[in-house]
Amino acid sequence: MIVTHVWDAEYPWDVRVHKISRALVSAGHRVHIAARNRDARPETEPLAEGVVRRLRWWRGVPARANAAAQFPAFFNPRWLALVGRTIRESGSDVVICRDLPLAPAALWAARRAGIPLVFDMAENYPEMLADLRLGPLQRAIRDPRVARAVERFVLRRADHVFVVVEESRERIVALGTPPHRVSVVSNTPPLAHVASAPRRASGSRVRLVYVGQIDVPMRGIETLLRAVALANGARGEVELDLVGDGRERPRLEALAHELGLAPGPVRFLGSRPHADALRRLPEYDVGVVPHLANAHSHTTVPNKLFDYMAAGLAVIATDARPLARIVRERECGLAVASGDAADMARAIDAMRDAGRRERYAANGLDAAAKELHWERDVERMLRALESLPPRRPPASRDARAPLEARA
Repeated sequence: MIVTHVWDAEYPWDVRVHKISRALVSAGHRVHIAARNRDARPETEPLAEGVVRRLRWWRGVPARANAAAQFPAFFNPRWLALVGRTIRESGSDVVICRDLPLAPAALWAARRAGIPLVFDMAENYPEMLADLRLGPLQRAIRDPRVARAVERFVLRRADHVFVVVEESRERIVALGTPPHRVSVVSNTPPLAHVASAPRRASGSRVRLVYVGQIDVPMRGIETLLRAVALANGARGEVELDLVGDGRERPRLEALAHELGLAPGPVRFLGSRPHADALRRLPEYDVGVVPHLANAHSHTTVPNKLFDYMAAGLAVIATDARPLARIVRERECGLAVASGDAADMARAIDAMRDAGRRERYAANGLDAAAKELHWERDVERMLRALESLPPRRPPASRDARAPLEARA
């Protein structure tokens, strides 16, 4: 099978695009990744997980204009041309499109070629847009109401849909997607990343870690900082490292100083290479997912939850539905009320019990080793791809847009 994998940003790198593409190549398939190119990279680059085919960088055109011309909108003719050309030149049998912005373009190109489209819904994109703090112009471009209409359009026409969690599957089935056309392909780590045993817990000192973006309030990091301040105010011995970056970092660093946490028990470590961040996880006792519960977080699940479990950490997560369900079902940690610093501080205090931490860590590690790992998700993904309908006759020439120019 030859796959065109559509990704709306620069590649490398994205963890999910990498994992899916690498899994397909390991299963004997060939992958071509259509990607953005705001940093003037070569138009074609062979990698272990597939051949990257990028938008052309226009020489002699200012960088800002080049970036604007690559905006990942489904009506952007450059993207329509790139996806169509990638399908045609690679001889692709299927298109996988990551997330909503380019899904209609991928659908059009797939129908034109007579091949199926798989819509990879890593996010509840309309609700993710609603979480962003956007100015009037950006809000007009990224209107959640428009995104919801586009999502319904694509869901009715996609041949199959990947979602990352059962709650997302329930949502799109309620929107009318037939259940047999939806597969859960989650954000779990490969078995190679699952620790052989949890770190032996001892003492009441608790080292917390948060890994991920620090970009929007819904990440819940303000609540986490206030919870650490409350827990340390009572007994001390709580430390927190934040691994990641984003536009919220300056505000949160200022808050940490105001709360007397930095310099001190809280450290902002900035972005780290993904492999390095994973390698350092076993240094900690508890991984935290403080995301605020809302329509977005109720229907997605972050990689970090499974990464913490695979590294042998106990978990503190909010009561966003997928997070709370997994933590409680697997008995790998504590679920706390979203946005409630006092409740989170109580959970941190509970983690001072080394025996409790060790029990939670062992349960999470056991779940990662037996079920919540990438190889199990790959099995579901490959079964779904094998069940796709055969090639259709290509769309008639009358239905085609005149987009033969190079992107």
